[in-house]
Amino acid sequence: MEAILSQWVQKYHDFMKGADAQIQDYPLMKSPILPGAILLSYVFFVLSLGPRIMANRKPFDLKPLMVVYNFGLVAFSAFIVYEFLMSGWLTGYTWRCDPVDVSDNPMALRMVRVAWMFLFSKFIELLDTVFFVLRKKNEQITFLHIFHHSVLPCNWWWGVKFGPGGMGSFHAMINSLVHVIMYLYYGLSAAGPRFQKYLWWKKHMTAIQLIQFVLVSIHISQYYFMPSCGYQYPIFIHLIWIYGTVFFMLFSNFWYQAYTKGKRLPNGNAAVNSAIHQNGKAKNGKPKSN
Repeated sequence: MEAILSQWVQKYHDFMKGADAQIQDYPLMKSPILPGAILLSYVFFVLSLGPRIMANRKPFDLKPLMVVYNFGLVAFSAFIVYEFLMSGWLTGYTWRCDPVDVSDNPMALRMVRVAWMFLFSKFIELLDTVFFVLRKKNEQITFLHIFHHSVLPCNWWWGVKFGPGGMGSFHAMINSLVHVIMYLYYGLSAAGPRFQKYLWWKKHMTAIQLIQFVLVSIHISQYYFMPSCGYQYPIFIHLIWIYGTVFFMLFSNFWYQAYTKGKRLPNGNAAVNSAIHQNGKAKNGKPKSN
């Protein structure tokens, strides 16, 4: 048994030698133990500890905190978009086959940094569900919601560890751009009734989300039609394609049910609500993208 364990440990160390050396010293990136512990603690809190603590308590009024939280993520997401653009997408990337640059080139290092920031933002967004618990919005805490919030940071940890930047970073940039819009909406919504007049564009939210997934899927699909593409870790390409396709189907179903058929779904589309995060007030069943 000890010999088998030793072999697996050695295989793990050999595998980790393929990681990008430039990301090693960033917080959470030395090993998967700490981020894994955070995600497990998150799941334990939202499924067990949190509801038990709140069982005999009144919901917390978190509106002031949520205003700061939402607008903070607007600013952070906007900065992430800018850094993605300046570290490659407007300064040398072809928007087609763009391999991961593992050199110590300043632009490559800048891409590593913004890839890590995107990953870090996903850990911050775990607070969405924590707020649900503290506000006793338990109907929003479904298995798929928790699964989505847990799996995305996990997948991106490995993506950032082994392939920060390159073709696979396009969906992170687009997702961050959508988050600027989404968190702005939810920040204004949480700020109170006096800001409702600024939310006339809420009817376009689902369309923006659908466009996101179309762009991501189209861009990443190029990989499958190229004679060759020097991308070091194709598994990340496959995962991104699956992500874009699955979420496009979920949001298309929401669009069909809410607008084409004219049905107003209670609490929004359950499948979508469980797979995406919502904070603030979701008006008229508008879903919120990850």
